[in-house]
Amino acid sequence: MSGTRSDGRNIDPRLGTLSGEGAQQRVKTLDGPDAGREPLHTRPTQSGAASADAPSYYGQPVLKAPVWIWSVPLYFYVGGTAGAASVLGVAVELVGGESLKPLGQRCRWVGAVGDMVSAGLLIHDLGRPKRFLNMLRVFRPTSPMSLGTWILSGSGAMNTLSVLLSRQKGWLGRVGDGAAIGGGLLGMPLAGYTAVLITNTAVPLWQSVHKTLPLLFMASSVAGAGSLLRLLPHPPREDKVLHAFSTLGQVATLLAERAVQRDASRVEQVALPLKQGRTGAMWKAARVCTAASLVLGLWPGRRPGTARAAALLGTVGALLTRFAVFHAGKVSSRDAQATFQSQRQGLGAAEVTAHTHASDGKPLRFPLPVVR
Repeated sequence: MSGTRSDGRNIDPRLGTLSGEGAQQRVKTLDGPDAGREPLHTRPTQSGAASADAPSYYGQPVLKAPVWIWSVPLYFYVGGTAGAASVLGVAVELVGGESLKPLGQRCRWVGAVGDMVSAGLLIHDLGRPKRFLNMLRVFRPTSPMSLGTWILSGSGAMNTLSVLLSRQKGWLGRVGDGAAIGGGLLGMPLAGYTAVLITNTAVPLWQSVHKTLPLLFMASSVAGAGSLLRLLPHPPREDKVLHAFSTLGQVATLLAERAVQRDASRVEQVALPLKQGRTGAMWKAARVCTAASLVLGLWPGRRPGTARAAALLGTVGALLTRFAVFHAGKVSSRDAQATFQSQRQGLGAAEVTAHTHASDGKPLRFPLPVVR
């Protein structure tokens, strides 16, 4: 159309025609408000690594980052520790005999206090207590958030009742023991449901580890509870039980962390928050603390100072694990390429739902051409 005065719409007659009511509209002047401005340059979305040669979504993130604050990852740790302590308390009271009953009582207290602190942390994030209570108006087993709210409420009620009736005799004492068993049964679901909750979001990193992250949270809860209880005053007989409990949790944590790293690395872009930056440093520090705690705990000729250092490192490792996973997910949500590459490789929603084809019959996984 060079050399010919245009009507301002620049329609190539070889490609399209002007017809219909809208085609009869005319502009008063071709020099509109956009005259003199530089033309808008667009670049096609390309597959590949996130770089200047692979723009996507106009440089903007596809997802909104989670709005949760610091109290949420802290709740992940506190709630998990309380749940694992409740499980240990029931176990030692049922099979440990009278000599381990004081340990069972301390586990009841850790479970009850942890549940109350967890509720406070959630309410702090929600802003008002009424919002927490409103979640109890509906029970939806298919919703991790609804189910988790009821698990926390039930665990808190059971553990609190078991503490209040722990010194009672007769039928009141039996009610307290039954409440402790109820709290123990809810312990591991409380420790693991938070991982199920975040992996049911669209955040690429969390979604990619939906099979292994719940195992990591439960294992880390066991390690954290054992380490925390070892920091409290206790006799040598109880230390053997706590050492075995925390060691089991730390071994399972290291194996689960490796599995999480493997699942996330199926798409390299998705795993980047676990490998670089502040979140990568937190993830590595969590693994180092857990491994160091395990080594110190197994070191021959353990001394009180060594045992305390191992317990402290185990506690820090369990806490850092939650914060690393939480903040790495926030970073992942801001990475548009992590979202696109995960979906293009048939992961994400396609993997979770086990659907290989869309409703129109088209495959969900297919190669995309790279536009140069």
